[in-house]
Amino acid sequence: MDIVIKILQLILSLSILVIVHEFGHFIAAKAFKTRVEKFYLFFNPWFSIFKFNYKGTEYGLGWLPLGGYVKIAGMIDESMDKEQMKKPPQPWEFRSKPAWQRLIIMLGGVFMNVVLAIVIYIGILSYYGEEYLPTSEANKYGISVDSLAQEMGFHNGDKIISIDGEYVEDFQKIPMNIILNEAKSAQVIRNGQTIDIVFPEGSLYKLVQHKSPVFISVRLPFIARSFTKESAAKEAGMQAGDTIIAINGVEKRFFGEFREEVQKHKNQDVVITVKRENELIELPIHLDENGLLGVYPKNDLNEFFTLNKKDYNVVQAIPAGFNRTWVGIGNYLKQLKLLFSPEVKAYESVGGFITIGSIFPAQWHWESFWRLTAFLSIMLAIINVLPIPALDGGHVLFLLYEIIARRKPSDKFLEYAQIVGMIILFSLLILANGNDIIKLFRG
Repeated sequence: MDIVIKILQLILSLSILVIVHEFGHFIAAKAFKTRVEKFYLFFNPWFSIFKFNYKGTEYGLGWLPLGGYVKIAGMIDESMDKEQMKKPPQPWEFRSKPAWQRLIIMLGGVFMNVVLAIVIYIGILSYYGEEYLPTSEANKYGISVDSLAQEMGFHNGDKIISIDGEYVEDFQKIPMNIILNEAKSAQVIRNGQTIDIVFPEGSLYKLVQHKSPVFISVRLPFIARSFTKESAAKEAGMQAGDTIIAINGVEKRFFGEFREEVQKHKNQDVVITVKRENELIELPIHLDENGLLGVYPKNDLNEFFTLNKKDYNVVQAIPAGFNRTWVGIGNYLKQLKLLFSPEVKAYESVGGFITIGSIFPAQWHWESFWRLTAFLSIMLAIINVLPIPALDGGHVLFLLYEIIARRKPSDKFLEYAQIVGMIILFSLLILANGNDIIKLFRG
């Protein structure tokens, strides 16, 4: 059921993004009295689920849910309608319009995706507000790190002061800050001393290839919230609310460290020390072959930390929505930069539809859905404006050349450029989804 919810969220999100993007082209074309022959959600090779004509435009729903399109008369696009281009130009065709009008038509989709992101962020901020965990508050217990973060020089319990000398207010942005800014060092407090950590060479490559972006997380006391059906801990007498503090006399007060230690005792008898109210209780427990107690820990951040919360009214949310979109554009441009870094080799981690679908939560959560849709809208805008033939950016590149050189590229050149662009796009699609398939087989 979880995978179905993820797929439904992905399809709904992409449908919104495509409709808004293509509407941008559509409304700009209509504004300059350019004929739009088709407006489709999803692609319709061979047949459409339904279609109808209204004022010279065929509107329809295709059966292949991989995007959508508008077909503008007199324009060389993915339809490769060569017969139309052989006929004399008509005043209502795209090719007959001044270059500046054609430029606005081509940028209409990108513009609308940016507007959509702004509108979504304004809505999120005005309805949900903004909540985050300050780094100063996360340092209450120090950080929890995985094996990769340990390779980089971090220790469990470190308290982060700065990354490359800069303080990061939102603790949960630290991992992405390290990656996007290609950080070289961190400053932490460890056992009361300030320590500079210099990341080893190749750390950024490993971070990009890492399965989980959360290589640094908060460290939480291990408090039992509930138990599995066949919980060895519950059978031994552990109760919800007990705080687990040791195993075989070795103090392990935090969930991450306890989980590492308990894995060393698979199929063994151990003694778990818990604190119940003001009493210390020792519980003899036999661990199974997986080394699991069968305990779900408390993990609600609100129970351990004071989160920063800011509410916005609509007026306050407008500039904040613009700022959030601007920051999102900057962050995504940094991600694209990593694709071309020989050290990082981020192209090996480029993902397709499986990767995009996996970022949606397994349960339908509207705030998460809209946040991800805003991010994907920014991503779609930036990708579409790249100067690759077959993308909006390719058309924009040729139009800028025409405006500067005052000479229009030939239809034959544009036709060949469109073919090359489509080959590039299909190659990228194969690379991205091929990476997904490889990751699935690697587990």
